[in-house]
Amino acid sequence: MSIINNLIIKSVKSFNNYKSFTRNYTFEDRSKNSKTLCMILAGYKEFTWDIIFERIKEFSNQNMDICIVSSGLYSSKLSKIAEDNNWSYISTKKNSVCLAQNMALKLFPNAKYIYKLDEDIFVTKNFFETLKITYGKVQENGEYDVGFVAPIIPINGYAHVRLLKRLDLVDYYEEHFEKIKYAAGRNRMIENSSDVAKFMWGDNGKIPHIDDLDELLNNDDFYYSLCNIRFSIGAIYYQRDLWEQMNYFNVSIFTIGMGIDETQICSHCISNSKSIVVSENTCVGHLSFGPQNKDMEQYFYKNQSKFSIRKNGEK
Repeated sequence: MSIINNLIIKSVKSFNNYKSFTRNYTFEDRSKNSKTLCMILAGYKEFTWDIIFERIKEFSNQNMDICIVSSGLYSSKLSKIAEDNNWSYISTKKNSVCLAQNMALKLFPNAKYIYKLDEDIFVTKNFFETLKITYGKVQENGEYDVGFVAPIIPINGYAHVRLLKRLDLVDYYEEHFEKIKYAAGRNRMIENSSDVAKFMWGDNGKIPHIDDLDELLNNDDFYYSLCNIRFSIGAIYYQRDLWEQMNYFNVSIFTIGMGIDETQICSHCISNSKSIVVSENTCVGHLSFGPQNKDMEQYFYKNQSKFSIRKNGEK
């Protein structure tokens, strides 16, 4: 390769690295220098925060670093939540989910193990530990190199099929909604029908409360499956070297990047023989996708018990 070509490649990489980060950010640093980081992308669904962060506080390991990350805004309420819980808070001036995640990972250089959550994900008791265990077992003893691990997420193009099969609800679902497919997209009811979203949150009593469902799944033998479609990455676990191998998330100068991080990480995994692993021994709740959001916000207000932590003995 010629010297000129080498210089061009180095210049392109240097430019890409430069635009992957920013100086226009706020960092309220309460780092424990932990090897494990949980970053929560938040700032636009304030109505979920009380329950979302209560669950993270209840079920996370006290030794991990937790950082709330806001893309394109600074929230005094999120800052206060972080302060009250001795968590960190990052906000970026530019509204880019790729940039925001890059900055979080840069500012926690000791973090080798990464949990990434969206602000409409309701974690459960077994979520954190089960994903870590699943990653380790599959990587060390399985037939695949792991890209990232996710839990069962009932409102998800892949995982809803896995759950319906586990609970023997395929016939019911197909009778009332549509034929099941491992498929995501706006043409699928799992992503655009609020009736389906409500069903997945327990309407009609077919699907248990997420805390009960988590315990049900966790009582089974070790079990996982491989996702063969683009996975919605609202709740995932991966290792830092995946991000480094990607040369970080690519930051678009034209859009806020909603979904671009998902496309990039899924594409990288497929292109580099890294498997998308779904742990079927734990679950989290996902409130809704975009077309469902308006109806599901009202449903959330009216059905708090479906989202709050289920206490022992409660029904």
